Amino acid sequence: MAVIPPFCTYKIHRGMEKQIYIKERSRHFRRENAMKKMILVTSPPACGKTYISKQLAKNLKHVVYLDKDTLIPLSNRVFAAAGEEINRSSKFFEENIRDYEYEAIVDIGVEALEYDDIVLINAPFTKEVHSEETLERFRTKLRKKDAKLVIIWVVTDPEVCHERMIARNSERDTWKLEHWKEYIKTVDFSIPVPLKKLDAGHDLILFHNSSDAEFKESMEAILPQLEED
Repeated sequence: MAVIPPFCTYKIHRGMEKQIYIKERSRHFRRENAMKKMILVTSPPACGKTYISKQLAKNLKHVVYLDKDTLIPLSNRVFAAAGEEINRSSKFFEENIRDYEYEAIVDIGVEALEYDDIVLINAPFTKEVHSEETLERFRTKLRKKDAKLVIIWVVTDPEVCHERMIARNSERDTWKLEHWKEYIKTVDFSIPVPLKKLDAGHDLILFHNSSDAEFKESMEAILPQLEED
């Protein structure tokens, strides 16, 4: 039987004391009995990951939200220190920055599971989701925290992605938009094979997001799945 932790004393109206106790008591039991999860919201760029991730995080209970783009200012300093042009599609980026960003954000997420039930990471993970070896490395880290890996793959039409990339007008997309035909040939919008393996040891959820109607339908269907233990 779980032990109810002590609670702080507040100078509040007596009628509110019971509400605060019940809320904190429920929160404690949720943590005692829940299966912890790391959720990766992933897809090619401009499929709607950030918006979807934030909406999921706002509606989930006990969630830590992490966005890999938070590391971009640090990565830009690496470009500057090396005297390189800021180009996140360059060979320099691939060899010296990219993989370290992903390892860092995953490790931060694993550590955060010490303090809450769900960590949700917003990042493309374009190379990682095609590598069974990398996914197993992630799963191994999570097993040590008694947590499981859940991958949400955002399904969006490529032309819709192009329109959204233009609309968001982000510095990180400058090269991609200026060389769109060259860039789009390198992007695979199909569901990666390692994600589709039923015995892989992770959950795969598809979030369709080519229209407002698809977004709403996917959100309503997926939130209850993520709340399940």
